[in-house]
Amino acid sequence: MLQLKPLPIQITHSLGPLVILTLAFIAFVFDAEISNTLIYNRELVNTGEVWRLITGHFFHSNGNHFMLNSAAVALLWALHGQYYHYKNYGFIFICSALICSLGIHWLSLDIALYVGLSGVLHGFFVWGALMDIKHKENTGYLLLIGVILKIAHEQVYGASADVELLIGASVATDAHLYGAIGGLLAFLILHISHKKTAKVAL
Repeated sequence: MLQLKPLPIQITHSLGPLVILTLAFIAFVFDAEISNTLIYNRELVNTGEVWRLITGHFFHSNGNHFMLNSAAVALLWALHGQYYHYKNYGFIFICSALICSLGIHWLSLDIALYVGLSGVLHGFFVWGALMDIKHKENTGYLLLIGVILKIAHEQVYGASADVELLIGASVATDAHLYGAIGGLLAFLILHISHKKTAKVAL
């Protein structure tokens, strides 16, 4: 029988998502004043403004985009928050954000500007599914297969026109792929690190 898990409301589990949501909210409120300095812009990154590889993820194309991504942050916390710690959450965010942005910068040359958390969120989804598998949760396999099929579908057929209309911008489907790879990389790095720590403790 399927049982609902209690929400991971402890500060250790929830601090990371709260920080990300707060920064995204600040970016949304002050978008007009600060977005030109912080969003991902290919030309300006090439001139040395590399902070945009991280800060651009906190901005959104409109209110619908912001609300969709904020809801996804909360849903992933409800789904996998029991594995979150503010330290690993920050590492997963940085890893997914960097791989996503660098993938766009090096491989998706048609993308000149990019905003949004969706690439990073795909990284967290993959990491969470792998953590479920690591902890013998069979749902992890279903989640991992589901996100792989979603990304593959987007690569072949593109994004939903309804979603693009809702957010008032093109969906950068490549960002979802790169972000997912970032989540996989974060999982492997943390897994290897934990194994080495366990050996030292023995």
